[in-house]
Parts: sequence; structure tokens; C-alpha cells
Amino acid sequence: MGLREIKKQQTRTAIADAALPLFLERGFDQVTVAEVARHAGVSTNTVFNYFPAKEDLFFDRQAEVENHLAALVRDRTPGTCPVEAVRDDLLSALRQDAPVLGAPSFWQVIEDSPALRAREREIGERIEAALATALASETPGDTPLLIAGALAGTHRAALRELRRRVMSGQPPVPARDAVASAALQAFNLLCSGLHTLSEPQDSVHDQPQTGC
Repeated sequence: MGLREIKKQQTRTAIADAALPLFLERGFDQVTVAEVARHAGVSTNTVFNYFPAKEDLFFDRQAEVENHLAALVRDRTPGTCPVEAVRDDLLSALRQDAPVLGAPSFWQVIEDSPALRAREREIGERIEAALATALASETPGDTPLLIAGALAGTHRAALRELRRRVMSGQPPVPARDAVASAALQAFNLLCSGLHTLSEPQDSVHDQPQTGC
């Protein structure tokens, strides 16, 4: 990466870092882009050069998040079930309380803003589309769209359940443990179904089905 690109990335990070504390303190809808610009020491036009919409300031890692599940599938060990790749990544994040899971203060800002909830739904749709593209290279027809919907939906539901439990007052550790247990069962059911789907039709009933 050249010096110019490094400086652009530093500016982008500085703007996002200035925006988040304002959103967490006052709520997304109560903070203007002009205020973010003042706190970051740049012009409003500069903010829009890096973040075309105000929602992009809050979800500043949106592109990375949208491609995450697809990257897990593309980069997995050959022969590994795609469900297993997504499952193990989520379980690892739950065990380690990874930052990607979010935090109650971050979730509350989303819950309080219709604009952020709408953007979150859009991100979910793009995650699913990227995942379907990754699966299409190895599964023909319309099947990747359905598998991607089931896989991304299960992943999204697990994160949503974690959010619900923690925001309702359940301690984080037992909340993560409960979600991890339920997610493991759900992903294993998906994995078993995917392997059944891939078996020749005349042998499906002749072989025992197992999860990942």
C-alpha cells in the first residue's frame, strides 16, 4: 500500500473513530454529519467523500461484514462442509467474546434508530447474496440461493438471539453459552440436510446420515 492510500485509510479510520462515541452517547438520529466532521477535524464534504451515507459512518466495516461468510466458504479447507466453516467461526467468536459480536451499547443504538435497522437488514441481504455466489461455484442451479438463505439466516438468528438475551439482562457468559449450544444443533441439522441433498437419489436411504 502506497503512502497516499495509507493516509486515506488513516483519515477514514479517524472519521469513523470520531463518529462512534457520538452515536453511542447521543443516539444515531441525534448526531449530524457536520458534528462528526468537527470532531474529526475535517470538512463535511470530506466525511461524505469517505462515507456516502450517514449510516456508513456507523457500519464502517460493512464491506468486511458483508463478505465474511462468503470468505469462510471460499477459503475453507478442501472437502470441508461449508456449513461447518460458518458454524465453527461463529462458535469460536462466541467462546472468545469476539468484537465482531458487538456490544450492548452498540446494539441499543441500532434498536433506537429505524434507519440503522433498515441498513442492518440490507447488510443481511448482501451477506446472503455474497454467500450464494460463493456456493454457486460448487453447487449448480438455484440450490445455492436456498442454502445461502438457510445458512445466513441461521447465523443471523444466532446473533439476534444473543442480542436479545443480553439486552434483556442475562449475563453475557451464560447468554453466549446458550446461543452456542442452540447454534451447534441448528448448524448440524443444516449440515446433515446438505449432505443428504448431495447424495445420489438412489442411495440416500441406504446410508446413515451424520452431521459435520
